[in-house]
Amino acid sequence: MNQDQLKTLLLRLQPAAEDFAVIFSGKKSRKVDGLYRPDTREIIIHNRNLEHPRELVYTGIHELAHHIQFTTAALPVSGRAHTAAFWNIFHTLLRRAEEQGSYESVFTSNPDFIALTATIKNEILAAGGGLVRKLGRCLLQAQELCRRHHVSFEDYLERVLNLHRSEAALSLKASALDLDPALGAENMKLLTRINKPEERERAGTELLSGRLSPAQVRSRFLQEPNDESEPLELLEKERSRLEAQISRLKQRLAEVESRIAASHE
Repeated sequence: MNQDQLKTLLLRLQPAAEDFAVIFSGKKSRKVDGLYRPDTREIIIHNRNLEHPRELVYTGIHELAHHIQFTTAALPVSGRAHTAAFWNIFHTLLRRAEEQGSYESVFTSNPDFIALTATIKNEILAAGGGLVRKLGRCLLQAQELCRRHHVSFEDYLERVLNLHRSEAALSLKASALDLDPALGAENMKLLTRINKPEERERAGTELLSGRLSPAQVRSRFLQEPNDESEPLELLEKERSRLEAQISRLKQRLAEVESRIAASHE
């Protein structure tokens, strides 16, 4: 596959994307397989790093996600490269490429991966999810016991169980919502943050089916602060810091010019 063929493949994934160039560097890099240059809209692929066509396509999709993120984000664009928005774009493009047949998912076709995935999901992640629910039920019993004996439930959590209050709250909520343990502990906790029942159910279904990743669920179902732009407070602090730095530089410049003038006298 040459660079023109890769660009054609990428455009099929996002036909409406702003124009960009795909360039094979012909070099090896110890740091990265590819990079995106936003100022020139160039996707650079260090193709000598990559031994299999699948790696080439994967790297191209990764950099295309950066291009889409940069060209569609609200201003000012965040200096962070791998934001929640990026992972949502990237995972969406990968799924689209798999559906179009331009990228093969070895994870779902290779027997070794299939067997290992089943072990991890069924024997480990599901077990962890089951423990989250069990912990929540036990903590409900602890709450009742604390009320009965007129003692602090928070004191029991922190000094006896050495359990953080937020961790206990998540387990209690996961248990109360009767979330499927097959989701795994972390995804169960993620779903507890989705307040609308119908959205929470839909997100859980998408996670269990593998159609959405946790990053996509966070981006699509949670009203999180926009990580594409910096909070006003941070911008104001940076402005103050820059103004102070400029003032110091101007003062230093005046001192240097004064000394230069004195040396000529």
